[in-house]
Amino acid sequence: MSDPSRWLLPPDRVPSAWFNVAPHLTTPLQPPLHPGTRQPIGPDDLAPLFPMALIGQEVTAEPWVDVPGEVLDVLRLWRPTPLVRARRLEAALGTPARIYYKDESVSPAGSHKPNTAIAQAFYNKQDGTARLATETGAGQWGSALSLACSLFGLECKVYMVRSSYQQKPYRRVMIETWGGQVEPSPVADPDSPGSLGTAISDAVADAASRADTHYSLGSVLNHVLLHQTVIGLEAKEQLAAAGEDKPDVVIGSCGGGSNFGGISFPFVPDEGVRLVAVEPSSCPTLTGGRFDYDFGDTAGMTPLLAMYTLGHDFMPPPIHAGGLRYHGDSPLVSNLVQSGRIEAVAYPQSKVFEAAVQFARVQGSIPAPETSHAIRAAVDEALLAKEEGVERVILFSYSGHGLLDLSAYDDYTNDRLDA
Repeated sequence: MSDPSRWLLPPDRVPSAWFNVAPHLTTPLQPPLHPGTRQPIGPDDLAPLFPMALIGQEVTAEPWVDVPGEVLDVLRLWRPTPLVRARRLEAALGTPARIYYKDESVSPAGSHKPNTAIAQAFYNKQDGTARLATETGAGQWGSALSLACSLFGLECKVYMVRSSYQQKPYRRVMIETWGGQVEPSPVADPDSPGSLGTAISDAVADAASRADTHYSLGSVLNHVLLHQTVIGLEAKEQLAAAGEDKPDVVIGSCGGGSNFGGISFPFVPDEGVRLVAVEPSSCPTLTGGRFDYDFGDTAGMTPLLAMYTLGHDFMPPPIHAGGLRYHGDSPLVSNLVQSGRIEAVAYPQSKVFEAAVQFARVQGSIPAPETSHAIRAAVDEALLAKEEGVERVILFSYSGHGLLDLSAYDDYTNDRLDA
């Protein structure tokens, strides 16, 4: 009998509580500042945009936060997700490393994004909100929130970064199929490729102008990363079932931090486990930015967050990994990078797609461009283990499939991809 390559958990093993990394920080988070007064904001300042349950999760110091039963019922439609050992990739690399990935592509939307979209839609429905407005980069978040809104009977308006709106038309179709409305962003500048910062500005302006609407964010904020920790919590249990004590390194692509936080935060307390965030070299927030207070959006409408930033007016080039084109990063991730607990690396998209195609040709699955950043780093870790002649347990988040990103692969295979 061949060695197993997939570890599954039954539906009743979906984590019943989210892991809060905040109590494990060596230095506390700096408070968000009001965009007008530059003073620390309070719950009342956020109430026009978010339900109180999410505001409470944003500031809680509790180590665990219970997952509502209604949210668990929906998550169990696809969770727990598989843990897969990439044995064929290991063989192709000739490495002694053992490479595992958490396959978040099995969700209805094809990525990790529904993990928080379902929770946010539930809390807004419970609060009496009728409509949600949001931004999306490559469309993974917009499609996830549209799915969640359809399940909880809410309207959904999505402002999609214009470069991705043009590159990825079928993500727009997904959003519309689940009942959402899509508009390219920035609304006021049809000649701009846009960025997540401009799309956030459009979505916040929409929510602030309507009494029936709240704003929903797919990354960056504490409650978003909290919801994503189901990924790492499940992975811990599955790695134990695979006979591993703990991973040597945990890797995730990082734009605003939701995917990376989801896979890595449950491992923050574990000594000896390296945590590596991977970003595009064309938008190197953690590796090339500064730690400072900055707006979360381009127009300066959101609270200022203490985070690594390239400047809220930074306009990244229109790379295919649209979900990673963000000028800032999660304050939680930024705090842990600043303290040295998290490492960060950056790659050009040519190197990223080289690894993505290698992965697809040996493992079979075609990864999203964002996910491919994690694969690049995992391959390099495995090659380093080969060079050093040591075993190493590598875990990365396979955050989404690339079946709606095939134009990116067409550009790569036909040498049309910018470095």
